[in-house]
Amino acid sequence: MTTVNSDIIFGDSHITIEHINELARGHAKGKLNTNKDFQAKIQKGADFLHNLLQEDGVIYGVTTGYGDSVTEQVPLSNVHELPLHLTRFHGCGLGDTFSIEQTRAILGARMTSLCRGYSGVTWRLLEQLETLLKHDIMPRIPQEGSVGASGDLTPLSYVAAVLVGERDVYYQGQLRPTKEVFKELHIEPIQLQPKEGLAIMNGTAVMTALACLAYQRAEYLIELCSRITSLCSIALQGNSAHFDNILFDAKPHPGQNQIAEWIRDDLNHHKHPRNSSRLQDRYSIRCAPHIIGALKDSMPWMRQMIETELNSANDNPIIDGEGQHVLHGGHFYGGHIAMVMDTLKTGIANLSDLMDRQMALLMDRKFNNGLPNNLSAAKNDRKAINHGFKAVQIGISAWTAEALKNTMPASVFSRSTECHNQDKVSMGTIAARDCLRVLQLTEQIAAASLMASCQAVQIRIHNKELDPDSLSETVSTTLREVFETFSLVDEDRPLEHELRHFVTLIQQQHWSTYS
Repeated sequence: MTTVNSDIIFGDSHITIEHINELARGHAKGKLNTNKDFQAKIQKGADFLHNLLQEDGVIYGVTTGYGDSVTEQVPLSNVHELPLHLTRFHGCGLGDTFSIEQTRAILGARMTSLCRGYSGVTWRLLEQLETLLKHDIMPRIPQEGSVGASGDLTPLSYVAAVLVGERDVYYQGQLRPTKEVFKELHIEPIQLQPKEGLAIMNGTAVMTALACLAYQRAEYLIELCSRITSLCSIALQGNSAHFDNILFDAKPHPGQNQIAEWIRDDLNHHKHPRNSSRLQDRYSIRCAPHIIGALKDSMPWMRQMIETELNSANDNPIIDGEGQHVLHGGHFYGGHIAMVMDTLKTGIANLSDLMDRQMALLMDRKFNNGLPNNLSAAKNDRKAINHGFKAVQIGISAWTAEALKNTMPASVFSRSTECHNQDKVSMGTIAARDCLRVLQLTEQIAAASLMASCQAVQIRIHNKELDPDSLSETVSTTLREVFETFSLVDEDRPLEHELRHFVTLIQQQHWSTYS
């Protein structure tokens, strides 16, 4: 996983998933390319629109109403009010609000698209977006209300409204009226020019930003799930030959074979081969590279689709200032992001299900090859009253069930809306929000699984059933890191706070993996 940790220059070069994640986490600042040629390219589109209006041209969303109201002609005297009306009537979002991190990503995604130079916006609008990023003034954006075509209209209306000084923003940890914050920082609200309301709102920035955040969380979970598999194999006294390179040379999926290599190295297979009392371990151990690998092998094409969408002009109409064309199309349609998010959430849910099965093996003395029931480390007469990870495993089952339930593909639930003008829509934003929920649940499962699998390995060591010197450096490092913040469960205690702490550490990508 690549990190950036420097200024991100919009309008300079290709923006990556890593750029958006660094911006979202506050590790990098977003700035406009100040090159004169770039500024001229942006202004050329705005000037072309201005000249066309003077010639009494007909432009969708500039001299016409929106959507099905395209047949309504707007008098030139009212053209400058139209974009403000667009922002206002879309101010109907509901549900939870996006986090500060998610909102930074949304602003970064919209800036990336507008800097392609096909949206007809003025340089002043881009500067206003840059100002929001510079001062970390984040619009309050409700999560619900987008069908993903015409883009993320309702959530992005909250961005457009802030540019003109309306609605509310998060600033320095407080939710405040935008006009108050602007006055305090001497920021002048802008007046949206013709087409600028559409340019901000009529695009895929919300779903694309969420996809960028989801992608990097998925990358880390792939690695963490592989490490947890290694710990489970050791704890269950599994057979390391299931991961042998000769075996995987016979089925050369590169991602799958990378997972097998990671686990093989974790198990010290070529130095200290591990044998099982069973000829073949159960599928949740033996087939882990195939399960995790299916997602690992899908990541490159998902990256390509996310980054192509991120670096695209995705509003309507497209304004070609150079060639002086106004092109009406459907680039706001979020089908590619919807496809990626529906696929990614299914792959992540498979990791949930895998870890759930691995934990079921670890907890049950009928299957765990001599480990104590529920992994309780209690001794002697304390065994009868202690229940170890019993309730945690119930929680894992609940989180897994919810993750699997959320894999229903959102993209097939298109609804005809807006007087049948938007009669086929992507539902990409719902797919992205579903994916984030599946990620959260899977991170909870991973937190519990990491604690449990490390407890299981430590019990083997304490019982002198495992020589710690036989462990690989990678596994030893994970055990050391985990037990820096977690102590063996030898007497029952509430584990909620420790679980929450582990989830936070996973989301911060704290634990050492393979990168």
